[in-house]
Amino acid sequence: MEEKKDRTLEKQFKQIIRLIQKARGNAFKKLTAELIELYWQAGEYVSQKVSRKVWEKDTVQQLAGYLQQELPDLKGFSARNIWRMKQFYETYKDFPQLHPLLQEIPWSSHLHILSKTKTMEEKEFYLRLTDKEKYTVRELERQIDSGYYERCMISDVKVSPPAREIYPDITSVFRDTYILDVLNLPQDFSEKDLQKGITHNLKSFILEFGRDFAFVGEEYRLQVGTHDYFVDLLFFHRDLRCLVAFELKIDDFKPDYLGQLNFYLEALDRDVKKPHENPSVGVILCKSKDTEVVEYALSRNLSPALVAEYQTKLIDKKILQRKLHEFFELSSPPALTCSESLGEEATQILRLCMEPKKRSEIFAALKLANQTKNFKLHIQPLLESGYLELTIPDKPRSKNQKYQTTRTGMELLPSPADAKESQ
Repeated sequence: MEEKKDRTLEKQFKQIIRLIQKARGNAFKKLTAELIELYWQAGEYVSQKVSRKVWEKDTVQQLAGYLQQELPDLKGFSARNIWRMKQFYETYKDFPQLHPLLQEIPWSSHLHILSKTKTMEEKEFYLRLTDKEKYTVRELERQIDSGYYERCMISDVKVSPPAREIYPDITSVFRDTYILDVLNLPQDFSEKDLQKGITHNLKSFILEFGRDFAFVGEEYRLQVGTHDYFVDLLFFHRDLRCLVAFELKIDDFKPDYLGQLNFYLEALDRDVKKPHENPSVGVILCKSKDTEVVEYALSRNLSPALVAEYQTKLIDKKILQRKLHEFFELSSPPALTCSESLGEEATQILRLCMEPKKRSEIFAALKLANQTKNFKLHIQPLLESGYLELTIPDKPRSKNQKYQTTRTGMELLPSPADAKESQ
């Protein structure tokens, strides 16, 4: 009886701990927001003084010395950091849509983004990623150094038709290449080495794949009939709300790998999946793959599956940047102008989006695959030209995101009379 009472009290006491932890978290968020706002205002003030030539270059050094003398306990106001505040303000002052996001991210993370990224698109990408994944400074640094932005932009992951049908946004969850450089694998490693390396470094693995992955088990046993079968790695994805089975291969992708994976997925859905969960997804993670072979193999596959490859060493970021530049050159046609006629697909998209439409609905109407390359070819130029806009601009990757035609886009559309005359 006494033991039961102790357990009850412990449960009640833990509730107080949760309240304390929640309050601490809220206080830290408020402190971060206040600090970023202070740095923004200081950066704005210094920027205005310097731009109007009221202050000379050495004035900032004098300011840092004065602050140290007047407020000896003050941290973060060295001359170097004051110049960074100025850079911070000048970088984002023309992007008011990002201002609420800036206050969610610690100053040390801002410094990495400012110093290690080049374009505003890349900066916004890492700002949103850091906020979503709640990265530490080291985790953010690792993602920037591994070319995470470039890899996401040029990723063209191949998935089976059922995977795309069940999960329209699945290509935003998975990529075609993953970097597993922290596994410390021997030169001639086996599938068992790869599996053990991942399970011993789960934090790094989930950092690379995304925090929505929750680990279920390795060599997960499936009993079918009188036989036992083992899934290399089994995860649960919180956003997709489904089990994700990983099959690890140390060689090139082979079409017959899909047969084994499909069998595992069937067993998982029949015997492991809970009623409220979605159909399981399978991932074949192999050393390399021939894109055409993968496309052929997946085209008639009846299970939600995809094929990705891994690298055990960081890819040179300059190579990734060059590939990204080439990708944009190939996939992005020149922005449309009012004097130019719209292409057939662009016209169809703008007409369709007179009422807001999801990305999957747009591609379904165009009879195109809902893939990143098609998005960059058909939708992104219209967004960049101001002819389409997001219904949720502060969350571009939201599942509820829709696209709608702007007033400028409407003006480009031929009138019904013009359209009839051209037929």
